[in-house]
Amino acid sequence: MPGYNLTVLGLDLSFAADVPPERIHQAVEFVHQRYRDLQGRASNMSKERLLTYLALSLADDYLHDQGKLQKLENNLQQLLSKIDSPDE
Repeated sequence: MPGYNLTVLGLDLSFAADVPPERIHQAVEFVHQRYRDLQGRASNMSKERLLTYLALSLADDYLHDQGKLQKLENNLQQLLSKIDSPDE
């Protein structure tokens, strides 16, 4: 499993993950971009508060996407059921 040594939002992190380096770097860049966006809207807020808002924002996005995925999976299951047992 590859090991990574990164600096994310000023914090040095070391960890191992079975993930390609490109995916790790995309994730880091995504977090940096979201942090900069929040920082631009609330420049006088402490780093701890910004990180908390960032975590909440990412969690909300994740939960929203999980809900959308569940709906898509349900729709797909309904379509597959119609294919497997046609109304005749």
